[in-house]
Parts: sequence; C-alpha cells; structure tokens
Amino acid sequence: MLITCLDLEGVLVPEIWIAFAEASGIPELKKTTRDEPDYNKLMEYRLAILKEHNLGLKEIQETIAKIDPMEGAKEFLDELRSLCQVIIISDTFTQFAAPLMKKLGYPTIFCNTLEVAESGEITGFKMRCEKSKLTTVKALQSIGFETIASGDSYNDLGMIQASKAGFLFKSTEQIKKDHPELPAYETYEELMQAIKNAM
Repeated sequence: MLITCLDLEGVLVPEIWIAFAEASGIPELKKTTRDEPDYNKLMEYRLAILKEHNLGLKEIQETIAKIDPMEGAKEFLDELRSLCQVIIISDTFTQFAAPLMKKLGYPTIFCNTLEVAESGEITGFKMRCEKSKLTTVKALQSIGFETIASGDSYNDLGMIQASKAGFLFKSTEQIKKDHPELPAYETYEELMQAIKNAM
C-alpha cells in the first residue's frame, strides 16, 4: 500500500504569506519556511507583524479567496489520485486551506489550526503534532504504508528523507545545493514521472 504525501504551498498553490505580503504592502511577511527552518519562530514573527498592523484572519482570508492553484496543479493531483492515495501534509492552517481545497477538488489535507479571538485577531496557533510532516509519514509507515513525498522547503526535508522515495519540487537553489542527494524537479510532468517510477 502506497501513499504519496505532498506539501501544499509552493507545490500546489502559491505561498499564502507571500500573496498576503504583496496584498497588504508589508514585505516582512514574505518570509517563509524556505527562509526560516524554525516554524514556531516564523509564526511568532508573523503574528507580531499582524498585531502591529492591526490585521486579522478576515484580511488574510480575503487574499486567499483570490489565490488559484498553480497552473497544472489540479490536473497533476487528479492524475496522482487515480494512481494512489494522496495526502497533503501542510504547516498551513484549516482556516487558510479550506477555500484552496475546494479549488483542488477536495483532496485530504492534514494541517494545523489558528487560535482566533472574536475580534478576528489571530492570537496564536495550535500545531497538530511535533514535526508534523515527518511524524505523519512515520505514523503512516507504522500502519503498513509505504510513502513517497515531495515538497519545496526546509520543513519538508524530514518527510522526503524518511520516505521510500522523496523529491524536491520547485525548491530553492540553497536547499538543492545543501541536498544534492535529493532529486529536484521543476515541472509536474517530471514529478509525475518520478513518482510513477518509484511506485
């Protein structure tokens, strides 16, 4: 039994925080897990900026409503789901992911939750589990699944390295340079072929 585990942002949809940084005119919010490996540190940094500018969930959701999946992403996902089980494992939040899942045809996603005050201020975040991507892949393996994994950022490396086959997709030059042992692809066609070969 095989499950393919995919990252969401940067792989299937554009980075939400980068889109919001551009929409809000706050360049500091462009920092992502490609730049900061420590996710908790990154989120604390983001929440402090949101508080400083008096921005909440509503403003971010307005930006997300305008985000479409990357070109070819839904077709890639549809084909992959016809070949094997697919789970999107993301460090994003249910409050961000829902409209994007609709546009992708409602694939299964495991992600985290934001803590939001009645005013709409994002006061904190609840991670599903420690090192969620690696932990999830190991849990799937412990119940008899083989995993194939793909992602673009530092927080994807654990699940990629722990899987039967793992691939970088649309990653940074720095991550590719640091991990020359990981095959790196730029197109869905290349990634699909690599996954099929690994099955």
